[in-house]
Amino acid sequence: MICYQCGCNLSEHDFCTNCGADVALYKKIIYISNRFYNEGLERANVRDLTGAVTSLRQSLKFNKNNVEARNLLGLVYFETGEVVAALSEWVISKNLRPKKNIADDYIDMIQTNQNRLDIINQTIKKYNQALTYCNQDSLDLAVIQLKKVLSLNPKFIRAHQLLALLFINNEEWEKAKRELSKCLEIDTNNIVTLRYLKEVDEMLIPEEGVKNSTKKQKKTEEIIKYQSGNETIIQSVNVKEGKGVTSLLNLGIGLVIGIAIAFFLILPARIQNARANIDEELRKVSEQSDAKTATIDEMQQQLDELTAANSNLEQDLSAYMGTDGTLRSVDSLMKAAGAYLTNPEEVTVVADYLEEIQTEESDEESSTSEAFDNLYHTLLALVGPSIAESYYNDGYEAYRQENYEDAIPNLEKAFKYDATNGEALYNLANAYYRIGDEDKARTTYLQIIELFPGTEKASKSEAFLEEMGNAE
Repeated sequence: MICYQCGCNLSEHDFCTNCGADVALYKKIIYISNRFYNEGLERANVRDLTGAVTSLRQSLKFNKNNVEARNLLGLVYFETGEVVAALSEWVISKNLRPKKNIADDYIDMIQTNQNRLDIINQTIKKYNQALTYCNQDSLDLAVIQLKKVLSLNPKFIRAHQLLALLFINNEEWEKAKRELSKCLEIDTNNIVTLRYLKEVDEMLIPEEGVKNSTKKQKKTEEIIKYQSGNETIIQSVNVKEGKGVTSLLNLGIGLVIGIAIAFFLILPARIQNARANIDEELRKVSEQSDAKTATIDEMQQQLDELTAANSNLEQDLSAYMGTDGTLRSVDSLMKAAGAYLTNPEEVTVVADYLEEIQTEESDEESSTSEAFDNLYHTLLALVGPSIAESYYNDGYEAYRQENYEDAIPNLEKAFKYDATNGEALYNLANAYYRIGDEDKARTTYLQIIELFPGTEKASKSEAFLEEMGNAE
């Protein structure tokens, strides 16, 4: 465990032996976070994934920098089919610990496999389409869509649960129970699954009771039926057998007479009725075939019209998107605003989305709307100082350790987000000078003199410029 103030390793004392900070409460918080992490790990080992998610979230509430808990939470999400949530946790973990982090392997496992990425995108689209079908009361189409989702991602618990709910709505209890059993194999303590399964079991148990009682009744009331002439004779199995040869003889005569009557009188009439029914069924099938042929022609015509309309819409969409990537910029800006509203403290995530916007604008001369520019500058004003501070701290730490290659991009971004940060610009010029890039160093020193005249940094910059001039 390291000190939150100076970063030194802590001892058994309640204070930091290096800086003297009081770490008693800090130790308790870290201990509680680790305890919840261990509890989540134990739950995950017995496939209580719902309980594991709860414990790991509690761990991150106490210590959001608990990288092990965040990586495990991502694995649990991935196991339940929530790939997007898993990637979010791993990306945050990578930002917290850029080096020697197993989250890099998890992210590469997904992002380097184009086929897996395509499957994930299709899964999300088809699941959302299934939800749309449910809202439109097209439940049959929703079932078909969910089956496609589960063929792509068999561990997607939410898809299993929604499919089971649709089966419950159609009173297909056995199918619903099969889907819920698959959910329990993945997550043994999912509350939604257990609630659905209780409803299904309550509907299945009465049917089994009725079947069992019917079987018992059949066992206790088994009977023998036979035809004697035009009469049906019913005799219990428990009745004592025959009263001698006479009873058996009468029984045989009755059976022979019944068979003869059925053969000569009943059978011809049945045959004639069967032929009439077959002719009627053939006529109905012929009419249905004609109707289906007409329907197919009509649907083919509609398909051609829809195909043409779709082609026109694709052309309109291509024209609307243009070549400047405006829609991508808007999407990145919306993601940045959403990330800031969800968690204002995670400024690095917001910064990544803003970097995408700036990269696109620098690569292509895109024209954006006034509303887009207003939202972009408002968001930049809100998070810019925090982003600049974060980049400056990382850049200065790298600069202090003489790791100039890593310091330069962080110091550049720190000054880009906060143009008043003269220290970032001065350290950036020194970093260029240390790696031998005198052109950029000279340009940056001149910028310091212009932006911060009369300051100590400007004086030192002039001295460096003179030194560089003499060296030439």
